[in-house]
Amino acid sequence: MNRAGWSSLAYRSAGGDAPRVPARWYHASVAAPDVSVRILQTINVVVPLVFFMAAVYLWLHVLFARFITRPDSPVLWFFTVVTGPLTRPVRGVLAPNTSERRVRLVALGVYVALWLGSRILLAQWMGSPAR
Repeated sequence: MNRAGWSSLAYRSAGGDAPRVPARWYHASVAAPDVSVRILQTINVVVPLVFFMAAVYLWLHVLFARFITRPDSPVLWFFTVVTGPLTRPVRGVLAPNTSERRVRLVALGVYVALWLGSRILLAQWMGSPAR
């Protein structure tokens, strides 16, 4: 920090001795109500995004499992590893002898429903955007 309270990076000037002031929008102060709004906006983005990504990976697994017939395929191995944690809770609810194809399809339906449900619920909770 220099004598004016600016770090050396912010103290660079365009040829004079005056410090370069950071943009106000970049270093905005956060008040208490703004923090809760930012948290709600983050939840509004992150939760549906996670469910959407899960649905996309499950859909791709269903698609590739239908067209790739080799059981030792690295593509099927990848999707089995990625979607394993997604299908495990669904497999626990279904009957013990349910086929893998059916487990993936039911899991896909569950995650699509969670994605759409979270979008609807969060839109109701947050309210419609101001226009």
